Amino acid sequence: MTMKRACVIGWPVEHSRSPAIHRYWLAQYGIDGAYDKEAVEPKDLAGFLGALASRGYAGANVTLPHKEAALRLATVADEAARAIGAANTLWLDSEGRLQASNTDAYGFMTHLAQQAPDWNVGTRPVLVLGTGGAARAILHGLIAGGASGIRLVNRSRDRAETLAKAFGPKVTVVPWEDRGKALAGCGLLVNATSLGMTGKPPLAIDLSALPADAVVADIVYSPLETELLTAAKARGNRTVDGLGMLLHQAVPGFERWFGIRPEVTPELRALVADDLTGR
Repeated sequence: MTMKRACVIGWPVEHSRSPAIHRYWLAQYGIDGAYDKEAVEPKDLAGFLGALASRGYAGANVTLPHKEAALRLATVADEAARAIGAANTLWLDSEGRLQASNTDAYGFMTHLAQQAPDWNVGTRPVLVLGTGGAARAILHGLIAGGASGIRLVNRSRDRAETLAKAFGPKVTVVPWEDRGKALAGCGLLVNATSLGMTGKPPLAIDLSALPADAVVADIVYSPLETELLTAAKARGNRTVDGLGMLLHQAVPGFERWFGIRPEVTPELRALVADDLTGR
């Protein structure tokens, strides 16, 4: 029996934590398999994906800057990938066709439901910061999860307006300068930007209008506890960090490639957290 193999594709790709996650599961479940990193330049992406089978790969994860191009190059894309406009998980079906999905919404919503199962009790509005690929995935997940309304905030209002139009009447745009005031009455705040990430500018937001029982989620996982989460904890809000989204989004791909649906365990979380902090 041929060893099953998958990889993560990006340019650059060295930063990816996907190998740590998938190699842990391969060892945990005793699977004769491999998970590699593949640095692929944008100009070479179509050729690389066209040769996945000949390279011995059953599929791949896709990271920046290839997610939108991967969706275009796929033969079949699921509803999540089409709605989000990007693919992060690819696999070859039994006929050799390239299938595409986006598991970021699944990853975010699964972790949110585990950490704050009552995030939507009372169906209060959600405030989302950002308009990038992660924000698109989170909007898709929140709407599918029953959010009554989403207040979308971004430094570029034009980008926010375009995204709000794509997701329909549940999404309304709030000016960047009003982000603090717009927290009034919200049940959930999500930072879907890179602000607050190691090496990036901080996220400046006044949390004083946010209800004390609201949940604060940050997709940034380096550092694991961002200044936003620290500030939210200090005022008594429950918090959801970005590492859980990273771990849970990996589950569907592993199942596609290796035939077992893996578990996100405390041991895996500790392993990746240590990898992030260099311990």
